[in-house]
Amino acid sequence: MAASNRTMPHSSTFILLGIPGLEAAHGWISIPFCSSYIMSLLGNCLLLVVIKTEPSLHEPMYLFLSMLALADLIISSTALPKILSIFWFKDGAIRMDACLFQMYLLHSLTAMESGYMLAMAFDRYVAICSPLRHSAILTHRTVAKIGLGVVLRGAVLLSPYPLLLKELPYCGTNIISHTYCEFMALVKLACADTTVTRAYGLAVAFLTGGVDFILIVLSYILILRTVFELPSKEAHLPALSTCGSHLCVILVTYSLAFFSFLTHRFGSSMAPQLLIIVANIYLLVPPMTNPIIYGVRTKKIRESVLRVFSIRGFPALS
Repeated sequence: MAASNRTMPHSSTFILLGIPGLEAAHGWISIPFCSSYIMSLLGNCLLLVVIKTEPSLHEPMYLFLSMLALADLIISSTALPKILSIFWFKDGAIRMDACLFQMYLLHSLTAMESGYMLAMAFDRYVAICSPLRHSAILTHRTVAKIGLGVVLRGAVLLSPYPLLLKELPYCGTNIISHTYCEFMALVKLACADTTVTRAYGLAVAFLTGGVDFILIVLSYILILRTVFELPSKEAHLPALSTCGSHLCVILVTYSLAFFSFLTHRFGSSMAPQLLIIVANIYLLVPPMTNPIIYGVRTKKIRESVLRVFSIRGFPALS
């Protein structure tokens, strides 16, 4: 009977603690969180508006970028409002169904982000290795099919996550030592054998981020081989510069993703606060930096942004 009292197979509510041990600093911590959220909203919305309104940006690379920006917007808006309510109002209560839905959205959308980055790498590969066939291979219809395929892959592969977690019994506590509902944080609360659940999580991580990263690396190996086979050394830099923004985004996103993934599964000796901070950096930084990187490093986007502001009554900068 005692064991039964400690077990909550279908607990209706979880409590998110935020960053345990740093509760006194939650107000200060909320400042960079809120700032990054605002920058993410402004940057990605501006990117979407510019790509939609500028016909010159209706190319495969920028269409994939708009899909990435939309995913970043949803990720930020799924997690940050609840995180800020924890920091500002100590409102950590979240219904189980809402928690599982948040977890599903965050993980499926990060898988979609990875897919869009692979699609952008494929676009760069075709543009540099087969430039004469680029428009024939990556038509708008093909881009739409790739985008839909990325969405379906993320939605389908991650759909068992909430089902697996909902069937687990949760013992002793319904308190989640985290700022948002994260897959491994919920798995660690369970008082049953989670081998199958953990194995499925690892398999999904490999089939999305792992495979995508391998294919991105392969595409850039082929790109570099093609570039350095060019007869003129002066042609190397212009060819590579078209990949600069994409490479910066890949380095930021995948380095944070792999570090967060490895520390959550194998970093048992690390301080819990550090694990949570790393997970939040992965959630906050890419959606904020992606539009900045593309806006600063991509001439066509930079010029389009200036034209949009000029049309709306702001003086264009030279």
